[in-house]
Amino acid sequence: MRARRAVVRSASALVAVLALTAGLAGPAVAAHEGEARPAATTADPVTHEENDRVPEGSVWTQHYFPSADRSGTRLHADVLLPEGMTRREKVPVILSVGPYFAHAGQTGPEGWTHTGPSARFQDFIEGTDLFDQGYAFVMVDLRGFGGSTGCLDWGGPGEQADVRAAIDWASRQPWSTGAVGMYGKSYDAVTGLIGNNLDQRALKAVVAQEPLWDMYQYIYSNGVPRPNVTGTANAYNSIATMAPMPDDDPRYQAAARHEETHPECLTENSAGYRISDQRDEHWTSRDLARMAKGSDTPLFVTQGFIENNTKPEEMEEYLDNHRGPERGWVGQWDHVRGGDRTGDGRLAMGREGWYDETLSFYDQYLKGVRPSVRYPAYAVEDSTGAWRAQRTWPVTERSVTLQLGDGSYVDDGGASARAALAAPGRPTPAAPPQPTGRWDMENAPAIERPAPAGLAAELAERQRDGEVASSFFVWSEPLKRPVRVTGTPRLSLKAKGEGNVMVKLYDVAPDGTAVMFDEQVSLVDSGRLTVDLKATDWTLAAGHVLAVEIGSIQTGSWRDTPSGETVRVSDAGLRLALDDPADDVATPGDRSPYLDTYLSQYTVTLPAGPGTFSVVPGRRP
Repeated sequence: MRARRAVVRSASALVAVLALTAGLAGPAVAAHEGEARPAATTADPVTHEENDRVPEGSVWTQHYFPSADRSGTRLHADVLLPEGMTRREKVPVILSVGPYFAHAGQTGPEGWTHTGPSARFQDFIEGTDLFDQGYAFVMVDLRGFGGSTGCLDWGGPGEQADVRAAIDWASRQPWSTGAVGMYGKSYDAVTGLIGNNLDQRALKAVVAQEPLWDMYQYIYSNGVPRPNVTGTANAYNSIATMAPMPDDDPRYQAAARHEETHPECLTENSAGYRISDQRDEHWTSRDLARMAKGSDTPLFVTQGFIENNTKPEEMEEYLDNHRGPERGWVGQWDHVRGGDRTGDGRLAMGREGWYDETLSFYDQYLKGVRPSVRYPAYAVEDSTGAWRAQRTWPVTERSVTLQLGDGSYVDDGGASARAALAAPGRPTPAAPPQPTGRWDMENAPAIERPAPAGLAAELAERQRDGEVASSFFVWSEPLKRPVRVTGTPRLSLKAKGEGNVMVKLYDVAPDGTAVMFDEQVSLVDSGRLTVDLKATDWTLAAGHVLAVEIGSIQTGSWRDTPSGETVRVSDAGLRLALDDPADDVATPGDRSPYLDTYLSQYTVTLPAGPGTFSVVPGRRP
């Protein structure tokens, strides 16, 4: 990153270019000591020297424009332009659209003493030296949030109309070259995926860190509610009703209090989360992976495979449906940004160069600048902490369907096995508690509650004794050489009985320690069932065993209701995409710190049983 240049440009030039939006001009008024810090308007830009919340090297204005659905919703935008632009200058626009740009704070009040633009992506602005590099940064509040009116519509048609309007508006301003790129993490990464799906000519590139690929998957898993089924609705209702800053302009203040006169916005938002049927129009209109079919906006994504918040569900479907250029960092981290660091200074994703690479990506597609560095299309960290370069993700050498055979389990939530774990005269271990804490797409409990210690081994022992327990296991033969499980595993089975089913995949070492590396759940009734697990990239070492557990839900990661029925499973099969690590092409990167946290939390004792299938990778052509 270049050292920031000194600010020497005149205020009159700033006013000239920004006033074009409103057709008015007026001088920027300096804030004298003891006066309130000024809030920008459309015609009166504010610099860092006048308001310390404005990033250095930029000028801030506020704007309002209609959404694209003719609902009467008016959207609010905070615009940051490079300081000193002349009337004739134009710059490409980096746009972020989301619920976290309120002047008072992102997910709650942050203690500011005066109004100003959100600092949500200050790291990106500083890391790329964005304004020196000749870009504008625009933050647009989704309907119902910040200074925008309307009812919040979590990823739905209303928000999709907001994204469409924001892209159009940003591309048509007199200071814009017409080229727009989107940037975000979590919720405002979702709006980036929405932008890609909309197929607007002005949108030239999208950077989406840790998004949701299908909104339904964040609230339900195949009909089974997640712990945040009510918490996420409450979190966004709370953000939508956050009070404005006392010195916000009257129009912003009125919009920020929209829900006070429209309480139905909050009840309607909460009602949507209670729809459990994935086929309902409420959710099909939010299935971003399906809606990506044929899209071609250049796309740069990040995804943690062991992410505890926005999980990699339907990720592969979205990328398969996307037809444009792709870049990705994917690996073994949690809900972090590309440039985030841990408390001890280590990079949370383990890889240097996030800001340089994103800036190069935008330069290529928004400015037509040929990259000076040849970056891999995908930089991938697998479960060993090693990084490799790939032309796409996943790379599959061989797809196999492993025959798992038949079995039975009691859908009791693991109650009988927990009872067996209790020592004589001691209370039975409690069922794992639900994760607690604020749960929006930016915040989630640090780690979801795993099954109680010893539960897996107890269930396997009961299976060996011929009992029908809360689950049953199927083991592979020990691997003769390393094998990588990549892509999206898929379980299929025939069931007789009703209730819930959970499938887990374990990496079992010769010493009997096992890491649960993938899982999924579903409602089940009699008949054929197919369940996609989370996307993964996990390498099994030579001598290790792949174990598959099928049974009742035994963790605190879902709000399931056990049926108490015995569920009989037949003709079970597990489809896997396999890759041979021997063919890897290394690329720079360190072990992501969260990987060790995950391993310590999800390693159990589970000695391997008799192998009934083999896992063998192919060779790349």
